Amino acid sequence: MSVRKTAGLQVRAPTGYTAFVPNPLPPEVQWGPKLILALSDADRALGRLAGEGSKLPNPHVLIRPFIAREAVLSSRIEGTQATLGEILAVQAGAVVERSPDDLREVSNYVVALDYGIKRLENLPLSLRLIRELHEHLMAGVRGDHATPGEFRRTQNWIGTPGCTLATASYVPPPPDQLEQCLSSLELFLHDRTLPPLAQIAFVHYQFEAIHPFLDGNGRVGRLLITLFLIERGILPAPLLYLSAFFEATRQSYYGLLMSVTESSNWEDWLQYFFNGVARQAEDAISRAQRISHLLAQWRIKTASIASALPLHLVEQLAANPFIKAKTAATTLKVAFSTIQRAIEKLEDLDIIEKVGESKRDRVYCAKAILDILEEPAHLVRLSADPQN
Repeated sequence: MSVRKTAGLQVRAPTGYTAFVPNPLPPEVQWGPKLILALSDADRALGRLAGEGSKLPNPHVLIRPFIAREAVLSSRIEGTQATLGEILAVQAGAVVERSPDDLREVSNYVVALDYGIKRLENLPLSLRLIRELHEHLMAGVRGDHATPGEFRRTQNWIGTPGCTLATASYVPPPPDQLEQCLSSLELFLHDRTLPPLAQIAFVHYQFEAIHPFLDGNGRVGRLLITLFLIERGILPAPLLYLSAFFEATRQSYYGLLMSVTESSNWEDWLQYFFNGVARQAEDAISRAQRISHLLAQWRIKTASIASALPLHLVEQLAANPFIKAKTAATTLKVAFSTIQRAIEKLEDLDIIEKVGESKRDRVYCAKAILDILEEPAHLVRLSADPQN
């Protein structure tokens, strides 16, 4: 059977259903001029993102809302309805009218990503780390079938709600072949001979094809992209998130994954993946620069105020555009009344505005920052100047 015709084998299980077992990586790929140019474009955009990210004031503070945005969009692909504004408001101490299950699933994504970044300091990307990520991601989620941190021991499948193994659109490897598939994937993760972006594009497909968990495979697969780029030193921090691109082009995303399975169409998948990296790198630079520009303007506005507290609150807006007086008072270790006066100063300067009609436990938002964060993903090349 020609490698060019299939990315794996269809195997029949003893109970009669047919499952797909992907070939070990790397695959055979025809690197034509168009694909090479797409890889070059992605590498260049990623390098610029890394450079711009290192220049940003307090980059580790500024990336917090971007991590929340990634968590929201990655979870949305799986059906979660929580919005970025709701997640950031909850993080600031507000109460929102959203399913606790939805909020937990998104917050778990943030926890898992933070955990993975910290864990990379002493553990490489591996099956062990993948299980640990899954354990954090699925902790306390709805239902009792997720088995956090455990690879599946039963057959799973993908398809429309209510479908069976016989009618599923895709059936991943049977449980008795899962260990070999995962061992091969782990070995490939440690390969250092391929262009990194091509390697992680291969890994993302392979992980989704193996579908090693009963639930959470899509989110773990997207986490791996960010962690891979950090582990390889390509990005200094989690600055690039592809979930926005995948969510905005969901039909193409799933269609191209399936085209690899059905006809080994690696070239179109790689073209799509590289384009996503390039566009999301440009998108991240644009958003981060515009937020930094706003913060710089607000620092100037608050510089003439006798108290330094309004300026401290402006710095906090970089991490979360929502402010609740009680939470901020605890964080900054000052009296509630003092924080409330500082908040009112920012409100007078049109930096923040009150959200909702509550007279107590009032919540405020820097709407200009939230608007930038909630913009739809840019799917085309941005101008040379992200301010335009």
